[in-house]
Amino acid sequence: MRRLHLGLIAVQAILIAPQVAFAHDDAEHCEAVRLSVSEAGFLDSVSVSCVGGSAIISSDTYPDHELMTGIVATNEQVPVPAKSYDAPIPLQPVLGDTAQTRDAALAVAVNGVPIFDYTGGGEMTQDDLLHYQSQHDTLATQQLDICGGHAGRGDDYHYHVAPTCMIEQMKNAGDDAIIGWAFDGFPIYGDKNPDGSEIAAGDLDLCNGQPDETFGYRYHTSPEAPYIVQCLMGEVANLRDLPRTAPLTSAAGGGGIEPGRPPRGGVEDLIFTQSPDGARSMDYTYEGEAYYMRYSPSETAGCYNFETRTVTNGGALVSEEYCR
Repeated sequence: MRRLHLGLIAVQAILIAPQVAFAHDDAEHCEAVRLSVSEAGFLDSVSVSCVGGSAIISSDTYPDHELMTGIVATNEQVPVPAKSYDAPIPLQPVLGDTAQTRDAALAVAVNGVPIFDYTGGGEMTQDDLLHYQSQHDTLATQQLDICGGHAGRGDDYHYHVAPTCMIEQMKNAGDDAIIGWAFDGFPIYGDKNPDGSEIAAGDLDLCNGQPDETFGYRYHTSPEAPYIVQCLMGEVANLRDLPRTAPLTSAAGGGGIEPGRPPRGGVEDLIFTQSPDGARSMDYTYEGEAYYMRYSPSETAGCYNFETRTVTNGGALVSEEYCR
């Protein structure tokens, strides 16, 4: 497998001091982002454009692999395609001296799916970064599906750990393949170094990254927590400007779907199915009773007809149209 290279990066600058900019041509970094998506085989569902100093990875955040199946601690939320999720990747990344956190995506995978940190308990503080958050570990608490993701309160699908099903789909799968980009402009690789060597204990920093001879810095996935990007080591001008998927809203006006509450002890036999016509269903049992969330596109673009029977709603049958 061929590794992407940016020929003009000053390797000598790597991590020598904080607030280091890795000077290179914008077009080269833009091409690196585009190639990472193209060579992985996702340009049919993801677009890459470069404008205003950023490469924009645009998608509907809805991957073409198994979803939701296998979750035990479900929050009774389901994945609904976004209208347009535009993830900005700076073309002139600058390594900072302060780790930045966010209660939303920190990165985007090459298939256009957002990547969060490993927790599900809100934004981490600087102290949280130093201590393993076992009670909020989405993997350990069985909140994730067999592919490393789930739907959040925005009814948006995203990853919290290595996106295993996506990696299996990648045409260029290998240690040297970029699997995503953090919102500070640095790439994300798998569990090993791009040359295939093992990552030694202690090599990865607080955010699960380390120096890189091509890009100046890179992030990794890892078998143990924090599993994936935990924070951003590069500078980001305004975290509030980064993309966030808003919850669905009722077509009749008012609020959206009530945020789900994971049933005590978890559910059993959760299976997510979808049909070619766009109809989707998440079925599961809890304490011997059957529950489900079923939805299909309505006649209004961006809207879906829902029929649900959830633990959160006490088993009541609810039918309503919700929209992006």
